[in-house]
Amino acid sequence: MNKMIPLSLMAVASLYANEVTLSPISIESTTLTEVSQNAKLSADLAQALSTSVPSIDMSRRSGIANDIFIRGQKRDNISIEVDGTKICGACPNRMDPPVSHILANQIDEIEVIEGPYDVETFGTMSGGLKITTKKPTKDLHGELNFGAGSWDYRKLGTTISGGNDLVRVLVSASQESSDQYRDGEGNTLSQQRSEYGFTPPASMTNPDNRYASQYEDMQAYSKKSLMAKVYVTTAENQELRLGYTGNRSDDVLYANTPMDAVYDYSNIYNLEYNIKDINDIYANANLQYYYSDVDHPMSTQYRNAGAMNYKTNQLQTSMEGLKLKNDFELGSHKLLVGLDGSKRTWQGESFMTNVATGAISGTAVSLTPTMTTNTAIFSKLKKSFGDFDFELGARYDRTTVNPENTVFESNNYFALGANLLTSYNIDAQNKIFLGVGQAYRVPDARELYMNGSSNPDLDQTRNQEVDLGYELSNDAMKFKIKGFYSKLQDYIYLQKLTSTTFKFQNIDAIVYGGEISASVYATDDLTVDMAASYKRGQKDEALAGQTDKDLADMAPLRGSVALNYEYMNDSVATLQTQLSDRWDDFDADNGEQELAAWGIFNAKIKHAFNKNFDFTFGVNNIFDATYAQSNTYVDLTLISAGAETMLLNDPGRYVYTNLDFKF
Repeated sequence: MNKMIPLSLMAVASLYANEVTLSPISIESTTLTEVSQNAKLSADLAQALSTSVPSIDMSRRSGIANDIFIRGQKRDNISIEVDGTKICGACPNRMDPPVSHILANQIDEIEVIEGPYDVETFGTMSGGLKITTKKPTKDLHGELNFGAGSWDYRKLGTTISGGNDLVRVLVSASQESSDQYRDGEGNTLSQQRSEYGFTPPASMTNPDNRYASQYEDMQAYSKKSLMAKVYVTTAENQELRLGYTGNRSDDVLYANTPMDAVYDYSNIYNLEYNIKDINDIYANANLQYYYSDVDHPMSTQYRNAGAMNYKTNQLQTSMEGLKLKNDFELGSHKLLVGLDGSKRTWQGESFMTNVATGAISGTAVSLTPTMTTNTAIFSKLKKSFGDFDFELGARYDRTTVNPENTVFESNNYFALGANLLTSYNIDAQNKIFLGVGQAYRVPDARELYMNGSSNPDLDQTRNQEVDLGYELSNDAMKFKIKGFYSKLQDYIYLQKLTSTTFKFQNIDAIVYGGEISASVYATDDLTVDMAASYKRGQKDEALAGQTDKDLADMAPLRGSVALNYEYMNDSVATLQTQLSDRWDDFDADNGEQELAAWGIFNAKIKHAFNKNFDFTFGVNNIFDATYAQSNTYVDLTLISAGAETMLLNDPGRYVYTNLDFKF
């Protein structure tokens, strides 16, 4: 953990224009504000995050419901939490990643955890998101949003909030839909499947996986969402908080996978009781119960393979939790002590449907019904000594993964995670910071018990990490540089054994890299925003029968530069370029391939006619470039033939507009 990050990795001054606004940054996290006001492309949170935070890359899965990586980590290596509710997807092929169950326009703030520095949430091994949605207001407020864009994208959203000293209520609803986007070559999703980019290998044009003629031009997705909250003041300094979020996504196309999502339906329920200012020492107590569930059937219904009989694999998951947090102020010390418990169920069933008769046959278990139960105690202490700030955290977990199938035995895991964060304020403008942490994550049901690639003997993964950085903030600019080194023990990795067989393994690996960001206030009206990130992952040893030591999912050097011009009535015009180096460090033995370097240009103007009416117009990928930002590691089931695996190109030129009315 004492290896240095080569300074050459930080030499590129390229950055992300802000899709959402960044507030002051701490060592372990980046906080994004005004998410709903600025994320105008679509409801897709992954899109907004990947263009706002250097450490986040997007995994392109479709026109919506895309996934994220934090420093090359995804799935259970990172945690997603919405208003304290831990969210899990049901699809093992990531058609419904956790970030797809909350919409960008419902969000008030996002804290991006970078590293093993969150003791409050189960499974924050290498990072995570803490998403805070909009809160009810006492005064009456409302908002109406209209959106339109290329490929017949349409969106309608509304939010209303109000109440009194006793009760506050918020209701937010939206619906959106889009036809299939076209890449820079003009191919829709279905045409990308047929054409496979530029030069389709003959074996990749298997007609069974092509979209049937009646579905070639169908919509890419439709999505509806409802969020409702009620806050009730039960006594002085005491509040009962009730919340519900429902997501309904239908007919989501996944062109480079053998199946599409018939629907993704999710429900999130939240119940909190909060007491503040109990006495001079006991500052706050919060008791929270939450429950979420996801129903996700994916099928071959829209492909030639399903012309007479189509296959459906229906996955379902639920997450139930109870958390108690207590905040104390002990003189100059701030202490948090909490208890955390959760229970996740996950199961899958596949079956065949006869198109002519609707008869169902061949029902089989695709994922053994499994319950994962976790109990934990955690604590966090904050203290300042002059110019030094310290934060010490610890968490002890006990986890049981219990399959219903008696062929498998239950797996029990115990873990002690801890971290130390410290910063030294050199003066009012400059500070340096250091973080050291250790965190764990347990294998999930797919990795342990799912048909085809499971390994019931997997150990939990441990991440030991150090972060070091420097931050400058003054009237002329903000600048931050940060490096990290992560040592992964028993990292859970999917190995390709043959062209059709795979198995999860425990391996040891390292990941290192860094991020750089800056905002330069050139004039009172002109700001230059810049950021870049680099990461590299390597296995300690190549896997048995393989020679490649590169770790999958490690996107190359990426960044962008944005010019922001502010003019009358808080209006802003932005010109941005996003850049990516060639992806030439990749795990070829396990399905990845070399990707070309790419660069795109975006422009956006947000004009505020007054405080009640905003108009936004933008063009992404102005020059209609053809590029792919996601690789083809075998942990996703993608359409392939021999050594060839289908890439999914990102959208070409996209023109969009939004109208926002507020009161």
